[in-house]
Amino acid sequence: MSNPTKRRIETDVMKMLMSDYEVSLVNDNMQEFYVRFHGPAETPFAGGVWKIHVELPDQYPFKSPSIGFINKIFHPNIDELSGSVCLDVINQTWSPMFDMINIFEVFLPQLLRYPNPNDPLNGEAAALLIRHPKEYDAKVREYVQRFATLEAADGAEGDDKDEEMSDVGSISEDE
Repeated sequence: MSNPTKRRIETDVMKMLMSDYEVSLVNDNMQEFYVRFHGPAETPFAGGVWKIHVELPDQYPFKSPSIGFINKIFHPNIDELSGSVCLDVINQTWSPMFDMINIFEVFLPQLLRYPNPNDPLNGEAAALLIRHPKEYDAKVREYVQRFATLEAADGAEGDDKDEEMSDVGSISEDE
């Protein structure tokens, strides 16, 4: 890993650590950590707390981070079992101009506010959102109450999900 890349990782992680987000490093490694993420206000996700697993590749910021929800969430663009996120800005249009704060302050809140049922990872959530939006909102709120409490987020284990997270590297290299 080059020095500028290492410095950028350290800078971005320090920004996260100094922000209002609760961040826990895995084995004091700045390239792997968890972030406590709260659902945006005035959405069915409001009041929810999720543990997000983040891995920064050696090529960061030129290669996007891997992001995955550890506790369950009901959303068309998030795989319910793996927590993998289908988010264009992470998976296809990532730019070194973005940083980790952008992901947690802009990209993830926007994804929860404006789900895209036309590009689903969770077909059931997408179909429900299209056909019965009120039922979709109710199911999201039910998931928030059952799986997105502070206790659920803190107790969520992420060891078995590492391979499933969104990772642009494997997608773009194969194309």
